Amino acid sequence: MKVHSFPPVIDARSTVLVLGSMPGTASLEKHQYYGHPRNHFWPVLYGLFGREPDPDYASRLAFASQRGIALWDVIAACLREGSLDSNIREAVPNDLPGLLENYPGIRALAFNGSKSYATYMKHFADHPATARTEHLRLPSTSPIPTPRMRTTEDRIEAWRPILTYVQDTSTDESRQQKE
Repeated sequence: MKVHSFPPVIDARSTVLVLGSMPGTASLEKHQYYGHPRNHFWPVLYGLFGREPDPDYASRLAFASQRGIALWDVIAACLREGSLDSNIREAVPNDLPGLLENYPGIRALAFNGSKSYATYMKHFADHPATARTEHLRLPSTSPIPTPRMRTTEDRIEAWRPILTYVQDTSTDESRQQKE
């Protein structure tokens, strides 16, 4: 079955672009990044800041955005049955160089799992638009455990490198609203 990724969630404040491969079936059905209830992404992202995830999706997106975290996928469309990255066939990449040119504040690309990184390397490794960014190869937040990544806490520790590149603009926004 042919599947398509979502538009990027990004704005001028974004400093880190988290790149998945392709949303899984549950995420596609919900029209939400990391929409599977057992995916570790939202607990990991909030856990990096010592918080529990907000229950609603709009608040989660706002939380990420306030910290300069953008979301997208390396793959725009592909053939895939089910949700496993290993089932991805005929992947067509998103225009990552174009996005980076439009959002020059992106300082780091954070790859959520090996498939997103491998697809990026295949299509964009030598592209000049990506040369100015740091590349963080992070373990997948998929609910499928691996020998090294069994729990959310394991993933939180492995994802700590993104903290070097994030910011918290929520205090700036609340200050501006008061003025």
